[in-house]
Amino acid sequence: MAVHFGNPSPSLSPFIKRYWAIENTLERGQTCVQRILPTGFCELMLYFTPRPQIVGSNRLLSDNAALYGHLGEYYDIEYQGDLDVFSIVFQPQGLMQFFRFPLNGIFNINVPLRYLTGQVGRDLEERMGCVADFEDRVRIAENYFIASLQKQYEEYEFRRLHHVIETLVRRRGEVSVDGMAAAACLSRRQFERIFAERIGTSPKQYLKTIRFQRALYEKQLNNSLTMTELAIDCGYYDQAHFIADFKTFCGQTPLKFFHDNEACSDFF
Repeated sequence: MAVHFGNPSPSLSPFIKRYWAIENTLERGQTCVQRILPTGFCELMLYFTPRPQIVGSNRLLSDNAALYGHLGEYYDIEYQGDLDVFSIVFQPQGLMQFFRFPLNGIFNINVPLRYLTGQVGRDLEERMGCVADFEDRVRIAENYFIASLQKQYEEYEFRRLHHVIETLVRRRGEVSVDGMAAAACLSRRQFERIFAERIGTSPKQYLKTIRFQRALYEKQLNNSLTMTELAIDCGYYDQAHFIADFKTFCGQTPLKFFHDNEACSDFF
């Protein structure tokens, strides 16, 4: 299996967090199942081989090139044969600069790129499919998003939410919805509407995802933490809330998850 990671250019780094790609070939008859967890980010994913199937759910992967909204729960994908996938991970406040519709409309779903961008999206998919090198695909993606950014950039609302997300990261999620609204200089009602439209989920739901990601991060830093210590450190009211969030976001209790998996946070 080959795994690649790349960073965006300085002009795109406020809007795009990273690029990644996986290339893998399974022997005939072999299958691989991967669990997808909420990360706090939206992604544009392009499959250049047949896309995986989702197992144990009526959720569908709708197209080989699709925009994936925020997740409220985990799901499993299964693939066999060749896998060639390229992903663009957007900063929480960055996606709205490229796709002009309320992002809470794609919460927990994925939407084909061609539905959002028409022929331009098809051209992007075709150009990236014509090259196999990771750096070449990054270059094509960079050119596309820089051109799109020049047409659509709205600085005022972006800077407002950029400040909120920076505060969230700096304080590791220990911010209330009222605190986020105050940081944005908005009433709570105004903030909740703008956040949902431009980030893609409600502030309350987003904070739950960040708290889950923080638990992964703290365990990643200190594997000796007990589940009680981890719950307290990450701001859970009690063990019941801690366990309930883990079951929603990864399908296992915290104890079972950390026994079976190495802790790793995508957000922090």
